[in-house]
Amino acid sequence: MISIKKLSKSYGKNQVLKSIDLEFEKGKVYGIVGENGAGKTTLFRCIAELETYTGQISSGFDILKDHLGLLLTEPFFFSKITGKEYIQLLSSARNISISKIEDKNIFNLPLNQYASTYSTGMKKKLAITAILLQKNELFILDEPFNGVDIQSNLIISEIIKKLHSLGKTVIISSHIFSTLADTCSEIYLMQNGKIIKKVPKQEFSILEQEMKQFSIGDSIEKLGLE
Repeated sequence: MISIKKLSKSYGKNQVLKSIDLEFEKGKVYGIVGENGAGKTTLFRCIAELETYTGQISSGFDILKDHLGLLLTEPFFFSKITGKEYIQLLSSARNISISKIEDKNIFNLPLNQYASTYSTGMKKKLAITAILLQKNELFILDEPFNGVDIQSNLIISEIIKKLHSLGKTVIISSHIFSTLADTCSEIYLMQNGKIIKKVPKQEFSILEQEMKQFSIGDSIEKLGLE
């Protein structure tokens, strides 16, 4: 379990996270939704210990980040590292030896090509492959479906379901509500740096309608389309 208590984060005078309390249980898939700027990515970076913060994040691990696979919205790659070398690098960081990497290339990536030359979607698929092969217990996926082709989105959805069946904990942010509804056990709604609602699976359709109403309102009618 990941327990978060009174988590706050500020950049200068801008408070991005405001005393957040959350719990993520082992073996569940969680969705985090909210508008751009709500604080989702900052929350993920705090859990991954990429940011300083006030409050407390605890888990059953001595060092949480050693068991965490983090997919950032825009993964970073060194300029002169191939896709294969990137996978080997992340595996070595966990003292894991990967044999026959080509057989695990489920997204058919050009592994002998420099990763920095990949398209946005290819970079995301490479990063997902690498953190999966680390054999992590917790996965944080920040917008895993954005910029990725439809076929790969289907594969990613099935990967998340497989992780769930293996008892892994998965936390996902996405602006594509249907992907969350298909994979998540619970969804948290985030707004202005706070978690304002926890929604169980049986109420996902209600949340979707509420979000549509909030986001769209009568804006389309104002266009006066004919």
